[in-house]
Amino acid sequence: MRKILPLQPHDEDGPVFAEPWQAEAFALAVKLADAGVFTSAEWAHELGAEIARAQAAGDPDLGDTYYEHWLAALECLITKKAGLSTSAIDERTQAWRRAYLATPHGRPIELVAGLGKPA
Repeated sequence: MRKILPLQPHDEDGPVFAEPWQAEAFALAVKLADAGVFTSAEWAHELGAEIARAQAAGDPDLGDTYYEHWLAALECLITKKAGLSTSAIDERTQAWRRAYLATPHGRPIELVAGLGKPA
């Protein structure tokens, strides 16, 4: 069985994902936790706080927005614990977006000057 983090949707086989980006966010969170960027307790606290913020803002908490909260909590922890700004995260996100849109199907995605990060 794959690793389950607090509050994560799962079934008897492990974590469940509706979209590939959800699995990628999960993998990134596990990797960063395993690398010691944040602890499981910090993760549970931040995810719970993010869900509470969303509910207070009117999210009906039907489960369909769970990984959006996951991603917001991950971004918050990265800015707090890894010293990255939200603008740096946004810049990297856009660099990857440009790179994957410019990459032919089946080819590895690479961040290169003009498509991703500056030279």
